[in-house]
Amino acid sequence: MTQPSNDWRASWETEDNYWHENFSGRPYALGPDYYDRFRPAYRYGFESGVHGLGRAWEDAEPDLREGWDRYEHRGAEPSTWDEIKDAVRDAWDRVVGQRPSETAEQPRDPKVRE
Repeated sequence: MTQPSNDWRASWETEDNYWHENFSGRPYALGPDYYDRFRPAYRYGFESGVHGLGRAWEDAEPDLREGWDRYEHRGAEPSTWDEIKDAVRDAWDRVVGQRPSETAEQPRDPKVRE
């Protein structure tokens, strides 16, 4: 198996720093001290996004779910897919740029009256 390039490692370090700083604002965050539990998920999403550019999340998710159980960086106490999939998707979307900004105004449903 080949080792990742130094550029790749630098990129993961940048992403790791980003998620460490922004983790507590995510809806699945259990508190600021829980980052280490989700760190493997962010790394998995980042690595998968880098290698899966061009695939939509909906197409990639079944493969990612299956691969999570074999992922070498899952940690000493690995989480289940259902526990971490939202963090994996956050990192994936950040790499491939597929999710619209959460602060962007969403289109209104014409069937809903205000």
